[in-house]
Parts: sequence; C-alpha cells; structure tokens
Amino acid sequence: MAALRYYYSDTISMFLKRSTDEIVGKLTLASQHDINDETSNSWVEEIESLRSVLEPYKDRGSVYFEYNIPRMGRRADVILLIDELVFILEYKTAGSKFTHDARNQVWDYALDLKNFQEGSLDRIIIPVLVAPSEKDKNCSFNLRHFEDDVYEPLQTNNNRLGEAISLPLAQIPHTAVPHSDERDERWAKSGYEPTPTIIEAAVALYEENTVEDITKHGGDIDKASAELCRIIDHCREHQRKAICFITGVPGAGKTLIGLNTAINQFNHGEKAVYLSGNFPLVEVLQEALTRDYVRREKVKAKQEGRKPCTKEEAKSKVKAFIQMIHHYRDLYLEGTEVVGKEIKPIEGYFQSHTDKAYIPAEHVAIFDEAQRAWTGDKLKRFMREKKGIKEFPYSEPEYLISCMDRQTDWGVVVCLVGNGQAINKGEAGLTEWIESIHRRYQDWDVYMSEYLIDSGDVSKEELALVKQQLKPREDLHLKMSMRSFRSEKVSIFVNQLLALQQEDAAATLKELGNYPIVLTRSLDTAKQWVRDHARGSERFGLLASSKAERLKAININVRYQPDFVHWFLEDNSDIRSSNALEDTLTEFKVQGLEIDWACVAWDADLRLNKDRSQWQHFQLRSGTKWQNINKPINQEYQINAYRVLLTRARQGMVIVVPDGDYGVPPDETRKPEWYDGIYNYLKNIGIKEIIKPHTI
Repeated sequence: MAALRYYYSDTISMFLKRSTDEIVGKLTLASQHDINDETSNSWVEEIESLRSVLEPYKDRGSVYFEYNIPRMGRRADVILLIDELVFILEYKTAGSKFTHDARNQVWDYALDLKNFQEGSLDRIIIPVLVAPSEKDKNCSFNLRHFEDDVYEPLQTNNNRLGEAISLPLAQIPHTAVPHSDERDERWAKSGYEPTPTIIEAAVALYEENTVEDITKHGGDIDKASAELCRIIDHCREHQRKAICFITGVPGAGKTLIGLNTAINQFNHGEKAVYLSGNFPLVEVLQEALTRDYVRREKVKAKQEGRKPCTKEEAKSKVKAFIQMIHHYRDLYLEGTEVVGKEIKPIEGYFQSHTDKAYIPAEHVAIFDEAQRAWTGDKLKRFMREKKGIKEFPYSEPEYLISCMDRQTDWGVVVCLVGNGQAINKGEAGLTEWIESIHRRYQDWDVYMSEYLIDSGDVSKEELALVKQQLKPREDLHLKMSMRSFRSEKVSIFVNQLLALQQEDAAATLKELGNYPIVLTRSLDTAKQWVRDHARGSERFGLLASSKAERLKAININVRYQPDFVHWFLEDNSDIRSSNALEDTLTEFKVQGLEIDWACVAWDADLRLNKDRSQWQHFQLRSGTKWQNINKPINQEYQINAYRVLLTRARQGMVIVVPDGDYGVPPDETRKPEWYDGIYNYLKNIGIKEIIKPHTI
C-alpha cells in the first residue's frame, strides 16, 4: 500500500484558526503509529512557531505537515506554498545547532521535489533549516540559487523564521497569482516519478514502500515488474517451473526489479532470494540495508520501551534475501556427489530427497547479472582447486537451475541480464543458459522478450533449441535507462562513442539536454567541476579503468583497492568517501552501482590509431612499455570496462584525458600523441572543453 502523501494539510487561513490540539490529533491519526511524547511535542513546537509568522500570508497559500519523500524514505516536516514559491522547512529539536548533515537533508528534499515531482518542475523551491534555539548571529539568508531555481538552504531560528519567509518573497522575482486551494492541492498530489539510486531503492523497498512509490511510473520498469509477478503467480498456482530473462540497457532498473521481487515475496510470506556475483554490489546493499534497519529499530525500540536489535542481528535478517551467488551455490553442494555427468544426493546423507538441507528454502531465486555466470571450464577448475571436487559436470547456469529443479512443486529462476557489460574472463553469457535448459530442463517454461532474438546475445539457432518451451513476453525488456534521469539517451551516446560513430554520437550529445558532459586535461579542474555541481548529499567520485596504470602520474593509482563500502556510503566528513576525491574505483567495483556526478579519467590503455578509425588495446606488462591486447574477447572486455565507467553517473560527468609527458627525456609510457588522439576525438564529437575550474 502506498504511503499517505501527507499527514495534514490546510489553507494557511484555516491552519491559523484551528487549535493546536486539533492539528496534533489529525497528525497522530494519519501516522497510523503510536506517537511518543517527543514526536508530539515536536509537532506542537512546529505549529506554534508557524502561527507566529504566517498571519501576513493567510490568504496566499497552504501548509502541509509530514510530506512524504518516498525515494529517500523520509518525510519533510513542513511545506509552505505561498504565491508560487515552495518553502520546505526541516525542524531540529530545541538545543540543536546548524549542522552540515541537517543542511544537506533539507537540500535533498528540495532537489527531490524539483527533479521528480511534476508540480515542482517550474516552481521556485526554498529549503529552510530551522534550529529553534540557535543564536541569531548564526542564521543565514543567502539567496543563492542554481539554474533549476532550487536555492541553497536558508538557516534560521524561531526568532527569525518570519524573515526566512518574507525575504525570499520580497527579493525573488516571481508571479504573485491569486491563491487557489485547488491549485495547491494539485501541486501536493501531482505525479511523483523518482529514479532512485539502487542503494536508495533497496532501502525504500525494505521499508515496505512499493516499486510504484519510488520509481518513474508508466515506464518499462512498472510493466516488467507486473509481468514478473504474473509469471510467479502462474507458476505457484499451476505447479510449474520457469526461467525468466529480464534484459535491458545499463541503468534501466533490472536490479531494482530483482530486489523488488525478492522483498515483495518476502513481505508476503513467500521466501525468495536475490543473488548476485557482483561482490561490491552485494556488500554495499547489505551494509546500507543493515544501517537503515538499525536506524529504524532504534526509533521503534525507543517508542516501545525495549532494547533495539544489534547490527549483527540486523545483518542476519538482510542476508536472508540478499546473498552472494557463490555462497548460495556452495550451500547446496552439501550432501551431494558427482555421479557420471550428474550431481546426485549422497545415499543416506539426507533423510529423504525432500530434506530441507537439499532443497532450496526459496521458491524464487533472482540472479542478477546472469550473463556473468561462470562457464563449465571455469567452474570445473574452481571446484577442483577450492572444493576438491573432480570433474564437476555443470556450468554455473546449469548448476543454479538444477538447485531450483530440486523443488517438488514449483519454482522460478529470474535472470537479470545486462547487455554489453561483460568485463571478466570465464563469463558464460546467455548462450550457456539457453544450452543448459536444452540439455537438462526441457520441462521448464522459458519467458523472455523478443528483443533477445534480435540482440545478437543469443542466436536464432540457439533459441530454436528451446522453441517448444518459449513464451515471449515483450515487457521483460527494458529499453529506457533510469540511471541518468536527466537524459534517457546517455547510454545510447556512450555506445555510439565507443563504436566510433562520431556523427551519430555528436547528434545524440545535442539531445542530452540538462545532462552535462565536459572534457578537460586537468584532474584538479575536473575535481572542482564535480564539487561545484554537487548539492546536498549528492555523491561524486573518481573512476578509471583497471588497466589505466599510467594515471599514477597524475595521482590516480588503480592498483590501490579502497574499501568500496565506505566509498559509496560515507558522507563528506569521511576521507574514505567517494566525495573526498582521493580514492578511485575501477569497473570491477562500480558495476551495478552509480553515483550522481562522475570524474572519469581516460588512460592510454584504450587509444585510437592515427586515422581514428579503430581502437587500440593495451595493458602495462612492465614498468617500461605497453603491450598489445590481441584476443578479441579481451578487447571486448576493455571496451565494456569503459562502457561501465561512462554510464555510472546519474546527473553528469567530466572526462579527464591527461596531457602525457612532454619532458626531456619523455616518459615512453605516456606519449602525448596517444592522449591527444583521445582528447581530440572526444572534443570533435562536441564534448565541451573546460580549461579552468568551473564556477556556477
């Protein structure tokens, strides 16, 4: 069930006429939770402070308390609509000071409404941080805004709250239109279509929001989620087993669909598990969900007068439905042996073949980035060297399906497939999934989009192997990227750039709208650019290819592996955070995750030939020279690495191409002509060049 948009609303005129007790009663009733004295007292304080300043505006607007921001899993304390201005007020308790975190919180609310709420797209938004007892001298009313008419947060106490409202109304040019209750309510209930980061989405879903609450409506993701639910329900009702392939462009929301399915099944009493071979993704999501659960538990425990759960207990709950695929795989090796070309339960090990230790606890298993599942050769080698199992007979796709095939009634395997993102040796791709189904699981239903037939990821001949089982479902392909919410064409542009389709890339670049992509030769300039553009708690960071070893000359060391959990989750105060711009992540650590603003450093590992007609692929094998990468598959991995890096940013990116070494004698590993070729290609596409630190 979708959360209430707000707990209480009124015209300012009626708000001033109602008693405080009446308003608190309405807020309490709407909350649907037991309200403690602290919350109730906070509402009283907010109501009384507003009464003292809103009299001049009683015929000019409306007030909303506890306004829902689903993408962030929070509620804004108060929103005031006066004339055409939107004031977002975030109150802190008496005795609180102005803090960086609190400032970012209210700024984040403002940015969320501006970016994702239809009614706010053309409104001026003023975030206001209220620390009731702060000293007057610490208040700040700097009316500085960005191109989107979102102002920097004003900071006020109760004494100067009236000034925080009157000053913008007096000094910001706007059209003062007659007040309309109907127009204010249209704003309050206008369409909300967010595109959360995968971390935000996971947290919001875990808090029992729905995918409809937190994502862009009417798009691919809604249709795919609904179709997947229908397939699961059908399999449960008719005792069928099925495998579903969900495909899509980078950032389309495949992982979100997987998490939503797992959590939704979990919340409805049906066990499901989300699995990924992407270790950083799993670790970051587990830690983010654990932290959020602990945060919410502290509040709930305080209200109920009990001891909150520990972090270890919280993490155990999270791991029930989000796991590393390899841990899941190894779990169901227990009590089995290789017999010929099959894996069989060891005679007498289980009480029966229906033993819970042999059959997966979950009826639904979601495998993210399924194209990265291991080939038979890679899995055989791993099992021999790490598990002591000789001649393991299955590829990873084949084995993972076999685990679900142990179910005596029904089961669904969901494969989330990213196109053009294979970056590791030994990855099986979709072909192995199809061939595995053909070899052993011909009684399974196969659901996929017709897109796969034309994509080249699977041949028509291969699909013919499962023709009798195939059930086409067009909604299982996601055509639209959600990651870059400012422009849906970023992934198209990146694909054209990497395919050396200069004219097409130049044309698409012009269509990117308010998604800025800029170019520089200076790392310092690039860092300043992302700092200037990031607001609130927006995340930015340094990215580079794992083979970009000569970026070390400009203080980017790709061999140093920072803690990616801290990189993604810590705030500006922590030097381990991405926002410190000190540590760099490679394609292996950022795949499946995203940041708001990216600084992508481009090295000579991927460079152009003299006439810019093809890429040249290199890796540094010694400290003196680059060595050609000749194998086509390894060249493809390298192109895909840059594809991953160039599609991580949600809001914009700066590409850094160093100058190379002009010294005497020159560094033979950093010849200027290599870097000049890359830079000029990007520049000729039309990417804007910045020479010095950019200031908005």
